[in-house]
Amino acid sequence: MTLTEVWPLFGLVIRTPRLELRLPTDDELARLAEVAADGVHEPRDRPFLTPWAERPPLERARHVLRSAWTSRGEWGPEDWSLGLTVFVDGDPLGVVWVSATEFATRREVSTASWLGLPHHRRGFGTEARLGALTVAFDHLGAAYATSEVFPDNAASVGVSTRLGYQPDGISRDVRDGEVLVSHRLRLDRERWERNDRTGVEVSGLEPCLTMFGVA
Repeated sequence: MTLTEVWPLFGLVIRTPRLELRLPTDDELARLAEVAADGVHEPRDRPFLTPWAERPPLERARHVLRSAWTSRGEWGPEDWSLGLTVFVDGDPLGVVWVSATEFATRREVSTASWLGLPHHRRGFGTEARLGALTVAFDHLGAAYATSEVFPDNAASVGVSTRLGYQPDGISRDVRDGEVLVSHRLRLDRERWERNDRTGVEVSGLEPCLTMFGVA
């Protein structure tokens, strides 16, 4: 048996005009970890509730490996988290995550992402999330996608706004003894359909459907 026969998600590939989204090989995962080690946000910023990206370079790299391995090891049709590495010309830039619990019933996914700092402000974040959401809405039958963001994270807010997300309340969490407010955002199918998916191609999904709990 091949790896893809045993774990079909390795055959799932999303292509956009500039990007390729897929699971990385172990060698590519090591290169992705190096991207994280080099930094994913400016030192003054704190964009994540879990401050993994503020830790020393080696810890950031190890976090990337643990996240990828954990998502595969704990995968189940009722609770899954798909971490798609974002590639340009074979080079990893970051990750976009699509996650769901009881997707077959709820038809709702949540998204999160990061890109290496040199790749910010080039439209890659919007293009990567568009590609990932194409799988969720157009191929898996999602009804909603959600995201959470700190109000001062202008880049993430901008991605969500461009794709049609709307306000969906707030969340209050504690980080380092401080209460932080996040804005919840929601994208429904009607607003999703207004997005132009020209040039987005999805391959290798059919063998994965049982893993997503929809076949």
